[in-house]
Amino acid sequence: MVFDLLIVGGGVNGCAIARDAAGRGLSVLLLEQKDLAAATSSASTKLVHGGLRYLEQYEFRLVHEALAERELLLAAAPHIIHPLQFILPHESAIRPAWLVRLGLLLYDHLARRKRIPGSSTVALAGARFGAPLTADHRLGFSYYDCRVDDSRLVVLEALDAFERGAQIRVGARLVGARRDGAQWIASVAGADGKLEQVRARALVNASGPFVSETLEHRLGLSSRKHVRLVKGSHIVTRKLYEGAQAYMLQRPDKRIIFAIPFEEDFTLVGTTDIPFPDAPGPVSISEEETDYLIAAVDHFFAKKIARDDVVWSYSGLRPLYDDGALEASVVTRDYAFDLDARAGEAPALSIFGGKITTARRLAEHALETLAPFFPQMRAAWTASAMLPGGDIGPGGFDAFVAELARAKPFLEPRFARRLAGAYGTRAWRFLEPAKSLADLGADLGCGLTEAELDYLRAQEWARTAEDVLWRRSKLGLRFDSAQTERLTRALDRFAQ
Repeated sequence: MVFDLLIVGGGVNGCAIARDAAGRGLSVLLLEQKDLAAATSSASTKLVHGGLRYLEQYEFRLVHEALAERELLLAAAPHIIHPLQFILPHESAIRPAWLVRLGLLLYDHLARRKRIPGSSTVALAGARFGAPLTADHRLGFSYYDCRVDDSRLVVLEALDAFERGAQIRVGARLVGARRDGAQWIASVAGADGKLEQVRARALVNASGPFVSETLEHRLGLSSRKHVRLVKGSHIVTRKLYEGAQAYMLQRPDKRIIFAIPFEEDFTLVGTTDIPFPDAPGPVSISEEETDYLIAAVDHFFAKKIARDDVVWSYSGLRPLYDDGALEASVVTRDYAFDLDARAGEAPALSIFGGKITTARRLAEHALETLAPFFPQMRAAWTASAMLPGGDIGPGGFDAFVAELARAKPFLEPRFARRLAGAYGTRAWRFLEPAKSLADLGADLGCGLTEAELDYLRAQEWARTAEDVLWRRSKLGLRFDSAQTERLTRALDRFAQ
């Protein structure tokens, strides 16, 4: 078989392109050498947002596009994407109040809002939003963006692509590829190490931080475009405050730090922006980054924290398109393409940059770029399409949780809410036959049942405990070593 598209990289961009292309009638093969969302796409701040701070960099087109995408994504995946109120405590030494208010008004009106409330000025002194903060923060601003489970968004894109005919190979690595006239011949190492040859009419290099390495060392091509790697790190602490609101914290270096309620019992704090001049690879938070984030919390919140309060940290490399900016924090979050298309030869499209919020539009744009090579390709379609599990009904997320609880009264409320938030209507695929909790099999820890694990393994490409605990869920925050070992043994049994 000759595929229309061979996509290298199972992050948010690669999976979004696979989904769009499969829905347009193209045959697609996606290769991911580790796990879906294994790198940058699971290391974000877990937000679908317009990028309020990008207004200071005059990135109006990017903010407009991101705000428009925010509305589309909220409609497409209301089970994993939810509106989130942000409180921005005013720091007069950093930005005057009138400038912040003006920026928020612009943010409100750069794209049409249907589901997201607008911004406002709020008093913090003696008010509930100010209760967690130090007494010197008396004035603030309220605005809304959305939270997202980033790695689950990627999995849902891959799942939709698969159900529309795409092949998704997790654990498969591109060894190298060469042109043979109008086709690419690629050498692919499978999860078992065996090599095979794959042919495709076009190749998409969506390997994120590795885009230049793939281009030069796997495809033998060069580009005048480059990525600039920036390390972003986050910490997760025990819950810092009560309430569902998040906080946007302005720092003296003009950086923005978010404090976001996370997984009910925790608070997510981040992110840093550290230039990363080395070759791409695994990264972790430094002591300096940890101290920086703790200092941000201690400046704003009455409750002080120490290193012992950090229960988890994660870091990722953002492959930002290198636009020549001097500071990492002002490098564009936009994306750029490099199309290598020679007369009579198969094209290669490389993706530089991008972000979670605009991945759907990036995919649409990528296929517009490749359209001359596929005249039979159907029209764009993803702007009005649900992601798997998103058809939860007009009552919204809370109504769906209540429906799930009524249908399966043996589920604890917290358990029902977690399943609804992870799978939406897909939860019925393993819950439907169950008449009691025992019908879901053994509890492997923290409410993760054998039935759910079997679904993750069979339907969502989960192969290891890490896949399950940190990318298909965040149960790793609650699992101990004994439970993790039990989960690993269960995965081994399923594999056999």
